[in-house]
Amino acid sequence: MRVAAIDCGTNSVRLLVADVHEDEIVDVDRRMEIVRLGQGVDRTGRLAPDALERTFKAMRSYRELIDRHGAAATRVVATSATRDAANREEFTAGVREIFGVEPEVVTGAEEAELSFTGATKGLVRLSPETEVPQGPLPPFLVVDIGGGSTEFVLGSEHAQAALSVDIGCVRLTERHLREAGDPPSARALEAVVADIEAALDRVEAEVPVRRAHTLVGLAGSVTTVAGIALDLPSYDPERIHHSRISAEQVHDVTRRLLAMTHRERADLPVMHPGRVDVIGVGSLILDRIVRRFGFSQVVVSEHDILDGIAWSIAR
Repeated sequence: MRVAAIDCGTNSVRLLVADVHEDEIVDVDRRMEIVRLGQGVDRTGRLAPDALERTFKAMRSYRELIDRHGAAATRVVATSATRDAANREEFTAGVREIFGVEPEVVTGAEEAELSFTGATKGLVRLSPETEVPQGPLPPFLVVDIGGGSTEFVLGSEHAQAALSVDIGCVRLTERHLREAGDPPSARALEAVVADIEAALDRVEAEVPVRRAHTLVGLAGSVTTVAGIALDLPSYDPERIHHSRISAEQVHDVTRRLLAMTHRERADLPVMHPGRVDVIGVGSLILDRIVRRFGFSQVVVSEHDILDGIAWSIAR
């Protein structure tokens, strides 16, 4: 079944057109545009007109691709920024006009379930000779670091516990680093860490994270940290997908990013221009998670909520 999945987050809007088979997804087309839909939402509680227009422009181009590839069904999922916005009906009306379907502004729990499915389906495979599971060991703690929120999901074959907390790379950058210097001051970074640690207190109270054998990290902040740790000459999703980045590498990359100027971060070969201003906070969220819960490494996945949406359409 050929499907079109669209994930509209706080920082980016992404498209996956894929053929979904019984046990695998085969990409036909995968796209990402940084639109910063969540621009100012933490401060104003509303989606900005220019942010909406950037998002709709990207979506119109996606509609052309969906028609060209002949997808049989489309699902549009919106997450943190749209959940928080008082004027989200402006967003939903625009999506209906472009795609002819009702966008789903999912809860944090629904977002977590989709992310878990996308990240872990196919992560553990059976050896063809012995039928013994190979690869990373469950239970998994899947962590999806987004622009407005971060999702924590614990499970083996299915999500068993989940929580969404409002620590995202865009949200915390706008809240604490807008006038914090370049590179940001130690005082501003302490405020970011305080917000992250307060959120992790909630996570530890509500999700049994220490049962997890494997930390699986998703989304652009995590994959960019991996690309830097691997010293890639350019962004290479095949090299990044299912790479294993040690805790020491996470700490080192985070220290480097937070000490860099905007220009120095922009010059990194794996850096997307739309992530330059928020990658420091994104890496810091990952760093604090690794430290807090004592993981020795993170398994990095290029498959995430977008793939989970595609699986959900086929079901």
